[in-house]
Amino acid sequence: MADELPDASGHRARLRKRLIEGGPDALLDHELVEYLLALALPRRDTKPLAKKLIKQFGGYGALLAADAEAIARVGGISEGAVAALKIAQASALRLLKSQLAERPLLGSWQALLDYLHADMAHNPVERVRVLYLNSKNMLIRDEAMSEGSVDEAAVYVREIMRRALDCHATALIIVHNHPSGDPQPSQQDIRLTRDMIEAGRHLKITIHDHVIIGRKGHSSLRALGLI
Repeated sequence: MADELPDASGHRARLRKRLIEGGPDALLDHELVEYLLALALPRRDTKPLAKKLIKQFGGYGALLAADAEAIARVGGISEGAVAALKIAQASALRLLKSQLAERPLLGSWQALLDYLHADMAHNPVERVRVLYLNSKNMLIRDEAMSEGSVDEAAVYVREIMRRALDCHATALIIVHNHPSGDPQPSQQDIRLTRDMIEAGRHLKITIHDHVIIGRKGHSSLRALGLI
């Protein structure tokens, strides 16, 4: 581990002052990562490492969302340093998710999209989650249902409906990500949505939407007229 540079403490003090006085936008992406890493690696110049990690993973959000083992391997850093990055991700998601609590989800659509994008847009494999709602469209459960390869995750309609009955949900929103970055729905996505709607009709469970998240944005099958 490299010794601390002579002006490192002064440099970090300046970063800290800019952050505290200027707010969240005062630091560049690599400076945020640099400062986070410095908390775990106080005797190391973390700026080159921060730039390397952001470049390797393709951006700030992608870095925070990356698998912990991959971050450690690419950066050659300790578990403690990786945890410094992952706590930033966890804090951001907790803040975004808190904005969805105690309010009807359909009336907080942009807040929901912000949360889903932060949580899923940079996942390297396809994941499916289901948001279960009550009769007032309040969130009851936010559950991951499956995880697949880089382009496919298994979804079982019967399992989702059984879970909806278990938690007394009257509606749900299906969400999954496209690791390719393109959020446009595939024919399989459309078929799944129609199967869910048909199953829900018999159980009086409404499918409000099927949202696909990608790095390039999102798609709503309801907005596309497919629901």
